[in-house]
Amino acid sequence: MLNIDITYNIDQIENFFDDEKIKEFVSYILTDEYKEEFDKNEYYLSLLITTNAQIQEINREYRQKDTPTDVISFAYNETENFGAMNMLGDIVISIERVKEQSSEYGHSDEREFYYVLCHGMLHLLGYDHIEEEDKVVMRRREEEILSKFNYCR
Repeated sequence: MLNIDITYNIDQIENFFDDEKIKEFVSYILTDEYKEEFDKNEYYLSLLITTNAQIQEINREYRQKDTPTDVISFAYNETENFGAMNMLGDIVISIERVKEQSSEYGHSDEREFYYVLCHGMLHLLGYDHIEEEDKVVMRRREEEILSKFNYCR
């Protein structure tokens, strides 16, 4: 079971922000990664949807990068879990950056939102894209997941 706290720290809520759909999407990723183990455990995720200004502040404080970005993931308990619930972590998404990127890449804001959410989730699950071979694996997983929800390029 997935417990997800979603906070919208933005002026306007987009029509595709559907808490149940977001939970279904994240649950799918966890089920696909953990298979039968997903149903045997409880998971917690915090999701903050915010502005470029706030994500830039977070990026500066925690990553020493003074620039806005699309998504930041903070994994809890990367080596072991403490307690009955699996604490996945925090994902912070800038909706302004999502909109900039969707325009740049020529697809919908909704598709870009779910892409960065997927990207953030995969980081929480241990995926990375620093090395080229890891990047290929992560990009393939992102496209597999997004295609299940018809979020194609």
